[in-house]
Amino acid sequence: MRYLFVHQNFPGQFLHLVRHLLRQNEGGAENEIVFISEPNQNAMPGVRRVSYCMPREAAAETFAVAQEFELATLRADQVAQTARALRQLNYQPDIIIGHHGWGELLNLHDVFPDTPMLGYLEFYYHTDSFDVGFDPEFPSDASMFPRVRAKNAVNLLALTNNPLRSRGQTPTWFQRSTYPAWAHEQITVLPEGVDLDICRPDPLAAARELVLPVAGGTPVVVHPGEKLVTYVARDLEPYRGFHVVMRALPRILQARPDARIVLVGGDGVSYGARLSEGSWREYMLREVGASLDPSRVHFVGKQSYASYVALLQRSDAHMYLTYPFVASWSLREAMAVGCPIVASDTAPVQEFIRDRETGLLTPFHQPRVLGDRVLELLEDTTLSARLRHAVRAEAERTLSMRSYIANYEALIRRTMQAG
Repeated sequence: MRYLFVHQNFPGQFLHLVRHLLRQNEGGAENEIVFISEPNQNAMPGVRRVSYCMPREAAAETFAVAQEFELATLRADQVAQTARALRQLNYQPDIIIGHHGWGELLNLHDVFPDTPMLGYLEFYYHTDSFDVGFDPEFPSDASMFPRVRAKNAVNLLALTNNPLRSRGQTPTWFQRSTYPAWAHEQITVLPEGVDLDICRPDPLAAARELVLPVAGGTPVVVHPGEKLVTYVARDLEPYRGFHVVMRALPRILQARPDARIVLVGGDGVSYGARLSEGSWREYMLREVGASLDPSRVHFVGKQSYASYVALLQRSDAHMYLTYPFVASWSLREAMAVGCPIVASDTAPVQEFIRDRETGLLTPFHQPRVLGDRVLELLEDTTLSARLRHAVRAEAERTLSMRSYIANYEALIRRTMQAG
């Protein structure tokens, strides 16, 4: 079977499915996998990479609200040109699987009009609910609303572009709920899985030293007997509650002299607004840095996957906060590892964590309560052990990679039959 994948950052959300198809080939299957993306260093033997390059940035004279859509249409054109080159080589995919977010799929029906498409629909933007206006500390400026609405141009085209041959998928019920009600029938909820063999509890982790490298600095060592509090985000920013976490740290440090806190993440901005200068880490250190013991609070940047998993396995209390937005992979992985989790009581999190059953929920905007919840986990070892067991069991029930792949294959079959 011929699969055409499209994602500007190979392999994107399709890593596990592509790995599965490659394993099938080792067993005698004949899956031909072609992947259109921008160039990067990632490689998977058995996958035919076909790259495209953006010809330019959005034009300076383009109205600011329309610049993101201009880039989307540029991407759509580049991907379509790349697909036409494949077609001229007699390539005809049986199915197209891609991410709608950057506009790459918009023109592929013109190239392969008879090929069914399964598109990843991640989030539908709103000016009056979900992430926009959620945080009173950063009030919404009405001048940004036209830009927010314009972000849905690709979403709407994706939902109305050749609907007889297109289906959509999204990983959570929360994400589907962000889309208009009329679109829900087109969008299948396909919960994403975690490798439960890699992300698994390690009962001996607390008995060993944990050493975490720090780029350009001294490695951080967590010793047996110390209590470890963790926080992970791709980038340290308000969308993932970094400012709230930082304000909770002084209380945790004061109450538990044996606690060490490790924060993983970069200084960029993945979601939300950038500061005029500097990083959110620097911004928050100016506010609360004088109340933090630098020998016990460690910013370790981005870590290798192995170091990251080892950190979660050692964690005595893991903090995860998010605006009402797309939930991070790190939440799923922390569940699979069996972390005692303190998480924000926001809608995307409530789909994964039930308060006092599989973790502790805390109001997003209240750092003192967050600190109290973390201290409760550090002090109540019976509660901590119960939640560890329960959240791992929940991961085994709902985040199984085997179930995810089986459901994915079934959705592909349904998409092809409908197309």
